[in-house]
This record gives sequence, structure tokens and C-alpha cells, in this order.
Amino acid sequence: MTNEYDCIIIGAGPAGLSAGLYASRGNLKTLILEKGIVGGQLQVTHEIENYPGMDHMTGPQISDAMETQTKRFGCEVITNEGVTAIDLKSQPKKITCGNKTYLAKSVVIASGSDHNHLGVPGEEELGGKGVSYCAVCDGAFFKEKNLVVVGGGSSAVEEGSFLTKFASKVTLIHRRNSLRAERILQDRFMKNPKTDVIWDTVVESINGDMLGVTSVTLKNMKTGETSDFPCDGVFIYVGLSPNTQFLDGSVKIDGSGKIISNEKMETNIPGIFVAGDVRNTPLKQAVTAASDGSLAATMAIGFVEALEST
Repeated sequence: MTNEYDCIIIGAGPAGLSAGLYASRGNLKTLILEKGIVGGQLQVTHEIENYPGMDHMTGPQISDAMETQTKRFGCEVITNEGVTAIDLKSQPKKITCGNKTYLAKSVVIASGSDHNHLGVPGEEELGGKGVSYCAVCDGAFFKEKNLVVVGGGSSAVEEGSFLTKFASKVTLIHRRNSLRAERILQDRFMKNPKTDVIWDTVVESINGDMLGVTSVTLKNMKTGETSDFPCDGVFIYVGLSPNTQFLDGSVKIDGSGKIISNEKMETNIPGIFVAGDVRNTPLKQAVTAASDGSLAATMAIGFVEALEST
């Protein structure tokens, strides 16, 4: 069958691309299925400073380089191909994407994670009209505008700094009185004359009309006081949730939805491996995701070789 592979990788972020590189170099017939575009979170990250050997490169640049290298060794990559059903306990494994079924001797789940939503009034209604989760994608639409960034981690602070290239003012809204972001990112943000921080505060609603966002309603966590803060756009960075819904409980996950694995990237099902942000890892970085992918693919190679020798 043309749809039968030695290894199928679900997800084309840094974990999936690294797995594809190692699996195809290991002489496995390899396919990467990606529900969106290649790159995962790399595509929405402006500047990468902590990926060894790729200083001051953008996320999309690194993603493109990884994809090119992976394909050079024969790995197939299909985008806009979301998994709709999966049978991981059969051999070969069956992965369904719409009206297509793919068979695989081994599977690497590298489906990554998506941005969490605030879940406040106006967020969904104003999506694409001033509410965004990607500064790299949408920042250029807000030249000389007043923007709000919600969050306190590295993504919020880093993307807030990026937005100052376009906006006249960027105000960070954080529910606590200190940031969780890396110190170098905090220092860079605080020193920028276009930035400000509102501490101990949450967004209660995002307000606007058919033309876009006009303000956010803020609530001070200490005093309970609410107020409207005028702005033209809201960029939300309040954490990530793993993309495991499509698995429908077929592998073991923890209480936060992440796939449980051992140090060899093995799940509870033989021949099913996991890599990147979707697993129970203490660090979510492109470099660790790529490391996970290389190990998962190496273990998949061993599994397929053992399967074929029986």
C-alpha cells in the first residue's frame, strides 16, 4: 500500500521534524502529518536566541531550515492533514485523516500544544479583529497603536518586546506582582520606553465593535476595583495546552493532558513514542523538543528492526 509506512510522525514542530530527520536517515519509510503548517510554535516566535548555533534567527527561519534538511533524507511531509481517528493497538497502527487511512509500524506523537484562551467575554467575538495569540503573525497590523499583552511568562514578555517595533505603546497585564519570564527578557522589556506593566490585574472582558477592539475591562486582584483600559489590540499568552484530544484516551496521559513517557520516549503502548511539548516534560523549548524527537525516532528504528526480524 502506498499509505503504509515504517514510521508516521504526528506533528511538524521541532520535535516532529527532528524525529523525521532521524527516522528517514535511519532508512525508515517516514511520513509527517501536520494539521496546520510546518514549524509549530516556531512559526509564531520572532527571534530565537537560545537554540545552539542559530543565534538571532527567527522561528520561521529555523523551521524552514529543519524542514528542508528533513526532506533531504526522504521524509514525506503532508500539511493541513489533521488526525480524525486513530488505532494504536493494532499492528500496523491505523491513522485516519478524513477519508484517508495511513498504516504505520511505529508512531511518534509530536502534536505539540496550542495557546490557552482567557475565556472572557469578547475574546472569541473579537478574534481576528484585534484579539491575537501571535505577535509575529499580526503585529504589523497595529502600527502606532496602543496594545495590551496578557501574561507573565517568557512568551508574553518576548512577544511584547517584539510588538514595540510597530505599536506606540505596549502594556503588559499580569495577575501577579512579579514575572516568570527569563531575566534577560524581563530586562529588555522593562528598559524599552514603549512598555509598561499593570501588576496584580486580570482581564475581565475584551470590549469592541465590528471595527475591532476598543478597550479591556481590568480587575485589580487585591482591591477588587474594575476599570476600562483603552487599547486597539490584545495579545494573549497565558500558557499552552497539549494537543492530545485526537488520541481519545488510547495512550496514558497525566492530569494536565500530557502524554506519560519514560526516558526513552516510550508510551504505555509498544511502538508508540512521544516527543516535545505534548509529553510530560519539565522544559518546553525548541532545543529539548528536537532532542526528544531524535531519541523517539531512534527508539522507533529499533522497534521496527525488531519487528521485521521476527
